[in-house]
Amino acid sequence: MRHARIARLLPPLLIAIACTAAWAQSGGVGGISGGSVRLVIPFAPGGAQDVIGRYLGDKLAQRTGQTVVIDNKAGAGGVLAADSVAKAVPDGRTLLLATGGAISIAPHLNARLPYDPKRDFTAVALVADTPMTIAVRADSPYKTLADVLQDAKAHPGKLAYASTGNATISHLTGELLAQTAGVQWLHVPYKGATPALADLLGGQVPLIVTSAASIDPMVASGKARVLATFSKAHLPNLADRPTVSEAAGLKGLEVPVWVGVLAPAATPVDRLQALQTELLAICRLPETQERFRGLGAAVECGDRAALARVMDEDNARWGRVIRQGNIKTE
Repeated sequence: MRHARIARLLPPLLIAIACTAAWAQSGGVGGISGGSVRLVIPFAPGGAQDVIGRYLGDKLAQRTGQTVVIDNKAGAGGVLAADSVAKAVPDGRTLLLATGGAISIAPHLNARLPYDPKRDFTAVALVADTPMTIAVRADSPYKTLADVLQDAKAHPGKLAYASTGNATISHLTGELLAQTAGVQWLHVPYKGATPALADLLGGQVPLIVTSAASIDPMVASGKARVLATFSKAHLPNLADRPTVSEAAGLKGLEVPVWVGVLAPAATPVDRLQALQTELLAICRLPETQERFRGLGAAVECGDRAALARVMDEDNARWGRVIRQGNIKTE
């Protein structure tokens, strides 16, 4: 009797064992579980994008059972990081935390770029927007963006604004505003947000175009005021600040400073889909909303098609701005 019972149970047990073995061999969902994944971040540790990348990596590891290795590869405006991923094996285990710098801007500035953003990458998921702002010191005579544009029109080429560097998203956003509003002003590039903000507060420059993440602490401490945001809607941390469209009646200035995940071209579609599913699930967590808000970022849960669309629009936008402004790298 006992032997007969064991015989009846044995086939289902063998099937279960076989399925488990096949699951482990295939790598789980879409073949991505097990082993490790390398997430390449084109920034030094500590910034908002780095924190976003590390958060996503931690959550992805928890959900898939994989080890996610964070590889900070700063330098050359993100080109070094992007190039390393473009040339990686397309197996879903090497990913790029991408932003517009190396993907949408660099192709218009560097004729010798070692990769082609359209040919060498494929979209995985859109995860965040780190919006830009235009800001002044708290005691600035400029009360509104309209005040700034009126002064710029009255004194062409005289009014200065600080950016976080030549040909950066900060610089190009300021140039986009000038081109759209029909004004000329003086661009003063700095090597990052910290020295630019220091000179803004010290009175060396009257304006700055920078991310919400970098200006938030200055606003919270009462040292600076945001005149407008380059976003579609009001930002959670700057809810009382108008968008550029609201402040000056200008259209086409909703600039997504996107953060997305890319993989090497030819990565299997099943792995891309599995990664997309996991990343979008992470994006929709209430914890993610709170964490990103604290960084001055907005969660953007976009699938592969949404990220590809944003990249195409970004590429077209910055190409026009760079050509019209005759912007060159130094």
